[in-house]
Amino acid sequence: MSFFLSFFMTGYVTWLNLGFSELYLAQWLRAFCMAWPAAGLIAFTFGPIAQRWAHRLTGII
Repeated sequence: MSFFLSFFMTGYVTWLNLGFSELYLAQWLRAFCMAWPAAGLIAFTFGPIAQRWAHRLTGII
């Protein structure tokens, strides 16, 4: 999940900032390589917390 979220979000934000210029691919790849490990760490760290919150909100315990 962290791979796909990082892939699409960095692609989109890089496009918003640069458009499709000659720098796009290099800048997107750089952003993705930095974002994916961070997204993975965040998902593993906060995933259980988010799951507990979701269960509480939906009434599943």
